[in-house]
Amino acid sequence: MAAVVAATALKGRGARNARVLRGILSGATANKASQNRTRALQSHGSPECKEEPEPLSPELEYIPRKRAKNPMKAVGLAWYSLYTRTWLGYLFYRQQLRRARNRYPKGHSRTQPRLFNGVKVLPIPVLSDNYSYLIIDTQARLAVAVDPSDPQAVQASIEKEGVTLVAILCTHKHWDHSGGNRDLSRRHHDCRVYGSPQDGIPYLTHPLCHQDVVSVGRLQIRALATPGHTQGHLVYLLDGEPYEGPSCLFSGDLLFLSGCGRTFEGTAETMLSSLDTVLGLGDDTLLWPGHEYAEENLGFAGVVEPENLARERKMQWVQRQRMERKSTETLGLGPGPSEDEGCSRAQLLEKLRRLKDLHKSK
Repeated sequence: MAAVVAATALKGRGARNARVLRGILSGATANKASQNRTRALQSHGSPECKEEPEPLSPELEYIPRKRAKNPMKAVGLAWYSLYTRTWLGYLFYRQQLRRARNRYPKGHSRTQPRLFNGVKVLPIPVLSDNYSYLIIDTQARLAVAVDPSDPQAVQASIEKEGVTLVAILCTHKHWDHSGGNRDLSRRHHDCRVYGSPQDGIPYLTHPLCHQDVVSVGRLQIRALATPGHTQGHLVYLLDGEPYEGPSCLFSGDLLFLSGCGRTFEGTAETMLSSLDTVLGLGDDTLLWPGHEYAEENLGFAGVVEPENLARERKMQWVQRQRMERKSTETLGLGPGPSEDEGCSRAQLLEKLRRLKDLHKSK
């Protein structure tokens, strides 16, 4: 998987990945130089001449920043600051919410709840590709919501399940993960909002630090500090021992199927350390990510490793799922990190992430 390649640079494959990257990056550098020459020529030409960036390679597509509608794709620092620190970000989120509700009245994907000896995990498709989650103690009829960005969809699931919402776990501050905190906490007066105090979580009531545990009925949920995507990003690990089932990782925007999140507020070294934290949890830990990014991630992985048969098999499975609008959110984490004798793992991650930001598979 691209996430494992980027995060762990598996032993024996680092040198090969480095060669692949050098080939891709050399093409990107050549195209970048050509693009700069084009700008120079146009600056002396007609004022009516519009700049059209050249593609980086046959497999990669440059996404002009001025055309980006999604604030999480190819954005500049100024727009990111506006999105995260001003009311403009909230207004943009509300616009996204309205459009998604109109386009996907029943959600963007068909999800399947999982039941483990009295503990239920219910994925809720929200916005255009996000997932919120309800973690339910079925005996006590108590529920915890993870990243409830659409309060209407989450509330509908709460009422359908007949449970009481007692806690919200927020992985980070971005509105597509925290936008429902206000409405749900006002509707459920005893509901506590958990998250990192470093991240500016809206309506935060109970700050969490690394290794803090939230207890709700039989649910034991541990917060793990995983900075990189944002400074205060947290993931949440549901301990499987109390209910004799698999542990479940709610990874927010840190880790997806075959990919990892963008590094908005950290370095490649910081992100790599966070990925190592979760990839060391064990093969049997189930992954519940914050977005449906599997097909896009595997498309990019095909550019980096076109002969990877495991990637091809996974892509075929994902495409079958997506043809039926089925979600791909629940899978085991796979093997943990190992040492690599090739190029620096952090450098490899940084280069892969840079290429991924410029890649458009659809």
